[in-house]
Amino acid sequence: MHPLLHPLYVDFCTYFNGNQDYFECHEVLEEYWKMCAPGEKDHPLVGYVQLATGMYHWRRNNTAGALKILNKAKKNFTQNQTSPFFEFIEFDELCNNCEISLKAIENGEPFEAFQLMITNETLASLVQKQIIELPPLPKDFLLHKHMLRDRSDILEARNNRKLALSQKRLNKK
Repeated sequence: MHPLLHPLYVDFCTYFNGNQDYFECHEVLEEYWKMCAPGEKDHPLVGYVQLATGMYHWRRNNTAGALKILNKAKKNFTQNQTSPFFEFIEFDELCNNCEISLKAIENGEPFEAFQLMITNETLASLVQKQIIELPPLPKDFLLHKHMLRDRSDILEARNNRKLALSQKRLNKK
C-alpha cells in the first residue's frame, strides 16, 4: 500500500479539505508519524503536522505562532520534495499556498483556508467519500478545540516523568 493511502493520511486530507478541522489533522497525522518514523523530526509527515498546526494558529489569530510553524512546514516540504509522501499531492501548489498564507499573515489579513490538491484518483475518491460524512462543526468549536480535549493522560505522564526524575536525583545523593 502506498503511504498516502494509509487510513490516517486519508483522515488528514479529509479534515484538511473537508471541515478544516486542523486540530484533528494534527492528531491523526501525529499518530501516523509515530508509527512510521518516531523521533524523525525532519520526516515529511512532520511537515504536514506543522502545516495543520500553523493553520490552526492562524485561524485563532496567533500570528506569531502561525508564522513560525508554517515557515517550518514550508522548509520541511522543500527538504523532502522527492519523498513518496508528496507523490499524490500537487507539491508546487502546496508550497505556493504556504507562501500565500505566510504573506497574508504578515500583512495582517484574516484567516483563509486552502485545499490540498490531490492528484491521485484513489486518494481523492477516499477523501471525497469521507468528506460527505463529516459533521458540520461550529466555528467556536474549531477555534478552541485544543482546550476542550481531555488532557488527564498527558498531565499524568508529565507528572510521572517529574517524579522519576526527582527519584533519580535523590538516588544520586
